[in-house]
Amino acid sequence: MIVITTPTGNIGNQVLHTLLDEAPAHGEELRVVVRDPARLTRTLRERVDVVPGSHRDPEVVDRAFAGADAVLWLVPPDTRAPSLESAYTGFTRAAARAFTAHGIRHVVGVSGLGGGTPVAGRAGFVTASLAMDDLIARTGVAYRSLACASFMENLLGEVDSLRDKGVFTDTSAADRKAPLVSTREIAAVAARLLRDRSWTGTAVVPVLGPEDLSPDDMARVMSETLGRPVRYERRSYDALAAELRGHGIGDAFVHGLVEMKHAKEEGLDDGAPRTPTGASPTTFRAWCELVLRPAVAA
Repeated sequence: MIVITTPTGNIGNQVLHTLLDEAPAHGEELRVVVRDPARLTRTLRERVDVVPGSHRDPEVVDRAFAGADAVLWLVPPDTRAPSLESAYTGFTRAAARAFTAHGIRHVVGVSGLGGGTPVAGRAGFVTASLAMDDLIARTGVAYRSLACASFMENLLGEVDSLRDKGVFTDTSAADRKAPLVSTREIAAVAARLLRDRSWTGTAVVPVLGPEDLSPDDMARVMSETLGRPVRYERRSYDALAAELRGHGIGDAFVHGLVEMKHAKEEGLDDGAPRTPTGASPTTFRAWCELVLRPAVAA
């Protein structure tokens, strides 16, 4: 039995569909934890065991983990959380107790790059996710933390600007190269680890994408794949924070995002090795052709 949290989220949904195609042939059953089962298609609800509710809730995770062997653990974004500790470690505490109580043997989680770097302790969301990793590791389960680079899918928030003005924005220097990864690759690594549970102990698996790119590099690739000029505009951290607050996003979330972006600019993502375990072949160009171009054209 494999339990999948956030099955309607970007990564969880892709892991679920991958395992639906592969797990039954290996004698695996699938269970999902979902706040609103109606967000799953009727076909999905017929093929998996559904536990309704939040996986922050002790009663929900007790029901979900009973009889299970492995868990995909993802924390949903909470833009109104009172603190990052509450959003990550606080959210995970009940599950950590349930891992032990129900004898869960393997857990795969999604975290961020930067553990062990000089800026890891002041990296906002990443600092909080690393504390969550430590909490899970202390339970004694075999744990793989997928330390992910920035998501290519973050650009989907720029679709209107790309369509209307040919512009995308961020806080990074235009020539600063960094790893980028597609969520489909994160999901592929997670599904492989959940299906083949021969691994033991605790380890970090960097999931980086196949190349490092700067915003200027990304603008060039997008210009070529979208068939129109695209340029990058750097924005200030203050401007980013003001925009987020204008959308009603809470202070803890805003601070966590801005601090993470500061840390990335100071080297948070630098130096993690690309390994066969976390190899992810989807290039940024391929992602633009497959995902971004249809979104801009819609």
